[in-house]
Amino acid sequence: MQLAIWELWMGMLVCVTLGFGVLFIITSPSRIVAVSDLANCYGPHPVTLPCERIMYQGGALEAAFTALCGVMLIGVAAWFLLELWSAVEPKPITDDFLRLLNDSFGRDWRNPFTWPWARVVWAYGFTLVGTTLTAGAAVMIWTLLTSPVSVEVPTPNVTTSESFSLRK
Repeated sequence: MQLAIWELWMGMLVCVTLGFGVLFIITSPSRIVAVSDLANCYGPHPVTLPCERIMYQGGALEAAFTALCGVMLIGVAAWFLLELWSAVEPKPITDDFLRLLNDSFGRDWRNPFTWPWARVVWAYGFTLVGTTLTAGAAVMIWTLLTSPVSVEVPTPNVTTSESFSLRK
């Protein structure tokens, strides 16, 4: 039971760190700021094209560090997955004869039927449940926060009047 709860918690941590890592990488280009000089665009004719001139462009270092933080968070998520794998590692074989048998006939990595599927299920089964629960909660919160609020927009009413008179 403790292993299942710990794996649920690790699944939540993997989901959060992976999500923030991907978010940091995706949003890092928005850190670059360009200041434009549009003063010559509104001058008298003829305006030379292109009239948009970039005076200053900065934030590339901030974008690089944001992307680096995202890559590091993805690395932390991978480290969590490796910790889960090593937590369910079987106890080492201490008997010499059993170790010789295991070395001779233990695993054929070309045959998927001899792979340690039980260890994979124990290592990542509850983790997948925790990741799914966390991702579902994040999607639900995102949907609630970004759902359009139904506000009745008033219909504009424009009244015009015009009167004519003859002057002599």
